[in-house]
Amino acid sequence: MQHKGKILEKAVRESGMPLTKLSKKMAKSRRWMYNAFENENLSIDYILEIGKIIHYDFSEDLKDLRKFKESAEHFGINSNSEDSEYWKNKYLNLLEKYNLLLESKLN
Repeated sequence: MQHKGKILEKAVRESGMPLTKLSKKMAKSRRWMYNAFENENLSIDYILEIGKIIHYDFSEDLKDLRKFKESAEHFGINSNSEDSEYWKNKYLNLLEKYNLLLESKLN
C-alpha cells in the first residue's frame, strides 16, 4: 500500500510553497500539515485540494487516483471543477423541484 502522506509531503516540498502559506490556504494548522504527512491513509479529498493549491496532479503518483481518473474517462466524466459545479447545481435544482412537488401533494 502506498503511503499517501509521504507522497503528499514530497510534492509539497518540491513545490517550494511554505507550509505556513499552504496551511493558511487550507484553513488548517501547520501541525495538521505535519500530521497529514505522517498519515499513510490520508483522504484523497485533502490530497486533491492540496494538489490544486500547489498546482500538482497526483494521479501519476497514487494508484487509487489513477484508477479513478481512468474509470471516469472511460465513462466520459470530466473531473474538473466546472463540471462538478454544473452537476451540483443541477442536483440542487432538481432537489428543490422535488421538494416543491412533495409539498403540493401533501397540501
